[in-house]
Amino acid sequence: MAANGRLEVGDIAPLFTLPDADGNPVSLSDYAGRKVLVYFYPAAMTPGCTKQACDFRDNLAELNESGVAVVGISPDKPAKLAKFVQRDELNFPLLSDPEKEVLTAYGAFGEKKLYGKVVTGVIRSTFLVDEDGRIAAAMYNVRATGHVAKIRRDLSL
Repeated sequence: MAANGRLEVGDIAPLFTLPDADGNPVSLSDYAGRKVLVYFYPAAMTPGCTKQACDFRDNLAELNESGVAVVGISPDKPAKLAKFVQRDELNFPLLSDPEKEVLTAYGAFGEKKLYGKVVTGVIRSTFLVDEDGRIAAAMYNVRATGHVAKIRRDLSL
């Protein structure tokens, strides 16, 4: 892990088990032997996070065909995630991390700039975890719009 608390390519992905929108536990180890995109977003049902989630939803079949699963993580409670999943017909797991422990372990929570001010919050980030549980790509401060196209282009998915 880099000095700034951020993960780098080759690091072992921090393990986690978090509740999904239905309250069922989902673990990183559930994806052992597969590639998984783990993305962190600030808040369900906000405009940017909705664009990003729908982008993953609309590209999930192609990502799955490339051997890549998708999991989204935010500080939202499962009940809010359930509304988000239902409203936008999301087809991949959204996990709840209200204590921000997993967000912090991935370097996706901390100081960031928002409208020119330094604030503490969720840093929109995406990680490709490889079949062996290592970080294959670490992307911080990503844009919500066009993110999946950039991932597919940059990672040749």
